[in-house]
Amino acid sequence: MKTTRVWGGRTLVYVDDLPLFGHIAFGVLDRGTNVLQVRATTLCPYNCVYCSVDAGPYSRRRLSEFVVDADWLLDWARLAYRLKNGEVVEALLDGVGEPPTHPDIVRVVEGLKEFVPRVAMETRGFTLTRQLVDRLWDAGLDRLNVSVDTLDPVKARWLTGVPWYRVEKVVELVEYTVRETGIDVMLTPVWIPGVNDEDVAAIIEWGLRIGVGKRFPGFGVQKYEVHKYGRKVPGAREPSWREFYDYIHALEERFGVVLDYRKIDMGFRRAPRIPLVYRRGEVVDLHLRLPGWLRGEAIAVDPEERVVVTLVGVEDYTPRRVRARVVENQDGIYIAKPLD
Repeated sequence: MKTTRVWGGRTLVYVDDLPLFGHIAFGVLDRGTNVLQVRATTLCPYNCVYCSVDAGPYSRRRLSEFVVDADWLLDWARLAYRLKNGEVVEALLDGVGEPPTHPDIVRVVEGLKEFVPRVAMETRGFTLTRQLVDRLWDAGLDRLNVSVDTLDPVKARWLTGVPWYRVEKVVELVEYTVRETGIDVMLTPVWIPGVNDEDVAAIIEWGLRIGVGKRFPGFGVQKYEVHKYGRKVPGAREPSWREFYDYIHALEERFGVVLDYRKIDMGFRRAPRIPLVYRRGEVVDLHLRLPGWLRGEAIAVDPEERVVVTLVGVEDYTPRRVRARVVENQDGIYIAKPLD
C-alpha cells in the first residue's frame, strides 16, 4: 500500500494489501443479486452539480481517494464469484469515481471476462479515447453506461462543473463506439425537472438515430435525487417517484421505446449473498490502518483480514488496535463506532 497527495491535500491510497470486501467506495460489493459491483477507483475529474457522492477536485467531505491494484482487485472478484457459487451474470465497474481513470482498467476488464459472462462499465465519457474504446472492446467489454445529461455544450459544462468538458467529444466517442465496435451503449441521463426536460428527449432521439441498445436496452433515464452528503442543483427540486414515472411514460409514448426499468429484463435476479462476517451490535477488535474515505472516518481491518470496516467519529488516524461496535452491515458494508 502506497500513499501520495492529490487535490486539496487529500491522501491518495494505492491499495494492494487491504481486504476488498466491506467498503462502499472501493473493492467488490455484493447486494444479493447476480451482479457484482466492482469499484476500482474513487478518482473523478468532474464536479457535477448533482453528484450524490461529492466527487471531484472540489469535494468538501472527502479525506482520501483510492486506486486498487488490478490484480489484487481481480483476486477478490474471483473470491466473490466463488462465494456466490458462480451465480454472477455481470460485473459492473461503477463507483464513487470515474472508472476509466484507473490506470489498468483494460486489464481489469480482461481479467473479469475470464470468469464473468458480462462486464459493463459506467462513465461520463470524457475520459475515454478512441484508442481506449478499442482496447476495451478487445478486452471483452460488453456495455458502456454513458451518463450524458444534455447535448447543449454550455449546459453540459455547467452540469459537470468543469470548464474543459466538451459534450461534443462524448457524442463523437459514443457514435464511434456504436459504429466501430461491438460494445453496446446505454445512455443514462439524469432528469432534473426544469433543468433538462427537453435535453433528455433530445438524447433519446439522438440515441435512437445512431443505434444504441443493440443487445441491451439503449436508455436508462435516472431520477434526480438529493442525498444527505451530495450536491444539490441550484434552483432545482427533487421530483417524486410519481412525477418521474409520469415523465418517462410520456417519453415512452413519444418515442416508442421502453424506459421504465420495471419493464426491462437485463437478466438480473436475486442470488446467494456472500456470508456476513459481523452482526449488527457485535463488539469486535480491529486494527485501524489509515484515514478513511470521508472526514471523521478511518479504515480498519479485522484480525483475520477478511473485511475492511469504516470507523466513524474518528479524528486520530494513528495505526492502532481499536475495540468497536458494529452499527451497520447492510450489503456487507461494515460501519462501526469505537468504544474507547
